[in-house]
Amino acid sequence: MGYKILSKKELAQNLYEIVVDAPNVTRRGEAGQFIILRVDENGERIPLTIADIDRDKNELTIVFMAVGYTTKKLAKLNEGNNIQDLVGPLGVPTHIQNYGTVVCVAGGYGAAPCYLIAKAFKEAGNRVHIIMGARQADLIFWQDKMANACNEFHITTNDGSLGTKGFVTDVLADIMKEEKIDHVMAIGPIPMMKAVSELTRPENIETYVSMNPIMVDGTGMCGACRVTVGGETKFACVDGPDFDGHKVDFDEITQRTGMYRDQECNLLKQAEKV
Repeated sequence: MGYKILSKKELAQNLYEIVVDAPNVTRRGEAGQFIILRVDENGERIPLTIADIDRDKNELTIVFMAVGYTTKKLAKLNEGNNIQDLVGPLGVPTHIQNYGTVVCVAGGYGAAPCYLIAKAFKEAGNRVHIIMGARQADLIFWQDKMANACNEFHITTNDGSLGTKGFVTDVLADIMKEEKIDHVMAIGPIPMMKAVSELTRPENIETYVSMNPIMVDGTGMCGACRVTVGGETKFACVDGPDFDGHKVDFDEITQRTGMYRDQECNLLKQAEKV
């Protein structure tokens, strides 16, 4: 039977939004959690963070970049098609409380899960900034949704084609000079989350990052998603995905992720020859 795709939209080049009928996820899913899906019965399991939830309609929204074998297969599905398996919600929800002033930093398609998290912080009474960064203007999406989920919405592009020219850390540094920040949440590429954490460290601003390393089973049994946090081994699927950015060993996770990426590229090249 599977999980029916209710709508599909291309947000940017190779970046897709799909809405799925998934009542088992929407009933209990919270900001910061994720799901694991298989496109078909022979497919691999891939984790995707929950981007939005409509509990009344049982609609789950996920956003993904079609860059690997499975995400490219997922991108070929259309409205009315079914996803074979979808398990969730998984992981620990983002801890939401009234900190005071919160900055949510989103890089690339990490902006998608940042929406639901920022919305939850705002509903908890925080003053919320969202900093959304991308290489260029056509990779910025959900502008209206993001603006509604926060008090102050900032856009950065590497080439200056939209918003502030530069990086998300440039805008974060400016905000840090102008007002007291009580909590930072960063979601996106590992180098970006590391840069945010290093920027806030000297000011001792509590900073959390959402880790999305290689995952297989989503239950902590395989150990593929292990992350070293404060010298201790944690598993992103059951202990995270959110961790204290000042304690994450980013160098280790960068090395491990690169190793898996190289192996995947080799496997894809072999598959193309068959």
